[in-house]
Amino acid sequence: MNRKWKMISMALGLALVAAPFGAAGTASAAKAKPAPFQIAEQGVFSAGGKVVTSPGTFVPEDQWEATGKGQTAHVDHASVLYQRPVKEKGLPIVFLHGYGQSRTGWISTPDGREGWAGDFLRKGHSVYLIDEPHRGEAGATSTPGVISDKTLEQRWYTQFRIGRWTDGKSVVNEGSKFPNDDRSVDQFFRQMTPDTGMTSDIGADFQHETVATAVAASVDAAYEQTGKDVILVTHSQGGRAGWKVPAHTAHVAAIVAVEPGGAPAVDSDDYQRLAAQDIPVLFLFGDYIDNGDPKLQATAAWIKMRQTCYDFAKAYTAAGRTAEVIDLPKVGITGNDHFMFEDTNSAEVAQFVED
Repeated sequence: MNRKWKMISMALGLALVAAPFGAAGTASAAKAKPAPFQIAEQGVFSAGGKVVTSPGTFVPEDQWEATGKGQTAHVDHASVLYQRPVKEKGLPIVFLHGYGQSRTGWISTPDGREGWAGDFLRKGHSVYLIDEPHRGEAGATSTPGVISDKTLEQRWYTQFRIGRWTDGKSVVNEGSKFPNDDRSVDQFFRQMTPDTGMTSDIGADFQHETVATAVAASVDAAYEQTGKDVILVTHSQGGRAGWKVPAHTAHVAAIVAVEPGGAPAVDSDDYQRLAAQDIPVLFLFGDYIDNGDPKLQATAAWIKMRQTCYDFAKAYTAAGRTAEVIDLPKVGITGNDHFMFEDTNSAEVAQFVED
């Protein structure tokens, strides 16, 4: 479904003032809420995907026939929520979430502050927030997975480098910017959503190509609306699919990879496509990697994944392209975990990216 609301009043010549994505979940968040701003257009659309048709002929008089013969299923698409500001300045930004997530994490932080969607909208960027295929509002799938009832939240809490879960409580790392009050921790865990197309509870059968083609279709839609190439911002597992997006579109101006699960090897097709299109790449990593707890498997895992990004940037720049790995602690921004765009200094990190 494609819904647009033109928020310019024809009769009065006045722009309708609208609040950005996000919600004030606490009293402190409400007090810190930025002033309203002007939205020119917003809506939701689906992008990419396919239509599956079962053999046979659909008979209207037998609509409850169990096999679905002759019927269709629209599946494997992305759902895209967008807002465009009245005063558009920069390039549009397409946001792609990571494992177990949806676009919710870009919209609002666990403690109820405005997320990166609002931050960058205020900076003059149109924002396009994706629920990737099989996730969130894009759950329709051609390959049904398994919705697990396992209790695995602390597994991901540890992998996301938030801290140590001890005696049933979140004990964050020293100097952490994670919003660690009980309500925020509860909200953080409730952001997680299952993937309807996976059977693995660690993402082993994540469908990179399915996601990449749907994201590329979202990029093309943003280009058609704005007339501008887009900045693709990816996070975590989404970063792995993000490298494949340029194979399906020519409208990626740059990629900002927020703690991706690795970078393409120099001899890979993904690397070669990025280089051929001369797409600048910025990698962002938070804290608690070099200074992470050596007893935790996550520390070694993140050192390894980040190294692939260093290797990428070294080769890419040597070939005359633009790539940089930013370790936020090295530029004086400390205390960030895997979700730097949800931490209490998320606006500071957003401004760093904008600069």
